Amino acid sequence: MSEILVLAEIENGTLHSTAGELLAAARKLAAELNLDVSAALFGEITEDITGEVVALGADNVYTASHPKLASNVADAHVAALEQICQQASPTAVLTAKTPLGRVVGPRLAYRMGVGVAQDCMNVTGEKISGKITVTRPVYGGNAMAAFTFTDKNPQFIVVRVKAFEALERDDSRVGRIVELDMDIADDQIKVKLIETVKEESEGVKLEDASVIVSGGRGLGGPEPFSQLEELAKMFNGAVGASRAVCDAGWLDHSYQVGLTGKTVSPDLYITVGISGASQHMAGCSSSKSIVAINKDSEANIFKEASFGVVGDWEKVLPSFTATVQELLSS
Repeated sequence: MSEILVLAEIENGTLHSTAGELLAAARKLAAELNLDVSAALFGEITEDITGEVVALGADNVYTASHPKLASNVADAHVAALEQICQQASPTAVLTAKTPLGRVVGPRLAYRMGVGVAQDCMNVTGEKISGKITVTRPVYGGNAMAAFTFTDKNPQFIVVRVKAFEALERDDSRVGRIVELDMDIADDQIKVKLIETVKEESEGVKLEDASVIVSGGRGLGGPEPFSQLEELAKMFNGAVGASRAVCDAGWLDHSYQVGLTGKTVSPDLYITVGISGASQHMAGCSSSKSIVAINKDSEANIFKEASFGVVGDWEKVLPSFTATVQELLSS
């Protein structure tokens, strides 16, 4: 039986959150195409990590701990993943749209002479033909298009972060662990990691927050974002922003939500002064509930919002924040 292969990334000694998302996508495909799900783990691998991968949906786990795989340098991961593909002959290979996955997938697809689909939001398999169809945004996020691969395998799919929700962990699952010896030559590594500089951040990561308060150009400047921070802290949430805000230098681009920023799927997404352009909505459309505050009653954000307030944010937000504080303290 062939398989769907997932590149499960390891970061700071723990399994990256995208691994669960990819395994959920792979399990969906596996059920539709009657295939196994396999995961590739590179770097410093522990029994806890392999156990977690199996619990999240992997039937087989390929592990390799070559010294050149210790850092997230794409060259080594491409070489290692290629060797697994040659041995396992997977039907499809899924990588996440992370700084590593968005490079490894396309590079290996080119090397193997097969197709690749970028920034995918959904994947489906047709059992009779065995073909895989992906859905991805086009025209700057203004439309979604479906693309079907040809019969040439493996089919490489780069999945957008947060497009899938990880399955509930099942520790009763049993998987096959395959330890591999990798042959990675020095001339295969063109890039050398010299230094890693970590950005210090406080509070909840934007992509992990269950509540996000995002501001747009309608706030008029960087100062009002302190009010958004105040509201976000009440929920133990995070602050986000539209591209216009980040391009203007009001906030760093690490706060940006949207097609060219981060994709988020919080339980609650509160927008203040955001018009709701398709590029922004592409990054937050999977939010369970969207609350919009905007003075323009015709703003596109109200078409997407579960609840909306038409009014000047300077008048609405203080009373909104006060009411939230009162409810949370009662």
